[in-house]
Amino acid sequence: MANAPEYSTYDVVIVGGAIMGASTAWFLTDNADFDGRVLVVERDSTYSTCSTTHTNSCMRQQFSSELNVHISQFAADFVKNIRQHMGGDDRVPELGIRSFGYMYLADTVGFADTLRENIEVQRAAGAATQLMTPDQIKAAYPFYNVDDIVLGSINTVDEGYWDGAAVFDWWRRQSRERGVEYVENEVVAMARNAAGTRVESVTLACGEVISCGQVVNASGPRAARTARMAGIDVPVEPRKRYSWVFKAEQPLERDLPLTIDPSGVHVRENGGGTYQAGGHSDVDPAVDYDDFAMDHSIWESHVWPILATRIPQFEAIKVTSEWAGHYAMNTFDHNAIVGPHSEVENFIFLNGFSGHGLQQSPAMGRGTAEWVTYGAFRSLDLSPFRYDRIVAGRPIIEKAVI
Repeated sequence: MANAPEYSTYDVVIVGGAIMGASTAWFLTDNADFDGRVLVVERDSTYSTCSTTHTNSCMRQQFSSELNVHISQFAADFVKNIRQHMGGDDRVPELGIRSFGYMYLADTVGFADTLRENIEVQRAAGAATQLMTPDQIKAAYPFYNVDDIVLGSINTVDEGYWDGAAVFDWWRRQSRERGVEYVENEVVAMARNAAGTRVESVTLACGEVISCGQVVNASGPRAARTARMAGIDVPVEPRKRYSWVFKAEQPLERDLPLTIDPSGVHVRENGGGTYQAGGHSDVDPAVDYDDFAMDHSIWESHVWPILATRIPQFEAIKVTSEWAGHYAMNTFDHNAIVGPHSEVENFIFLNGFSGHGLQQSPAMGRGTAEWVTYGAFRSLDLSPFRYDRIVAGRPIIEKAVI
């Protein structure tokens, strides 16, 4: 049953209460210059099908754009110093990053050249990425089959698994304690002013009409649906991504980096002799918002054969769990869309993360909170990700998309 908000007017209405909405709400409460009333509207308070709960929960600095590297570096700092960032609250757990790294494997000269280009950007931004020849890879990670590999790249500093669920939980818990209101409900309509330059109110599924100062679209794969309520188009659609957790009969002798095979299949350490793999079909269409059905043929005919070829010890494995989730895919350039709409000035995008959302949530929530408060990005200039690049046909080329 939908819950009605306590008030009829809010300074900020955040549409979507998963990781991006929760981050923005918390950073608003952490800003001494913001004193407004915040409402977070989440359609499913169990978060059972949202991208946040289907994530790999890993972070990396191996991107081809400097800004994306810096965004992940702030995430690493936030996670490693979460208690300090959250006001020294001794209830907040001390967290870390299990830095087994990401291993990109290139099987062509062209892909190897891309890794070489990317590492220059990463190192200039302060990342500790290293290139590895096939012999070096085999010496450090003897379980790999590298017969077809030309070059690899890895960074074992602040790259790997982190407890995204704990961060998500504490953002919500602390922001509620500071006055943010969360309701299980759904925004079903928006009304703009006569000039069409502002959203004046949102209508909820329970029938309540809520006046708002600003609206933040943090609705993940449903971003386009939310934007259409304000008469806005945004090139974000749900793309299905499959995950499998499996147990190996012969566990590897050391931690498995999050390995990105040239095929696009990826696999990582999960602990206790278990591993997590991910992939998708060769045909990758947009899907219905509620389509989470598994395609079991992808594992049998595509993912498992690739894993067993790349890591022969994975010939004897048993799947223990599996699920399908959604990427909020920005079909324009696979990068975030943040900040205000070019005409509807109080409609704020926080969309299109294309699989990078969890690791980008600290910097993106902080930046969105700054925009809501000051009308500008202050800590890290996220303006290259603004919506106007889409109108201008000016994509950000990110070569390191998984």
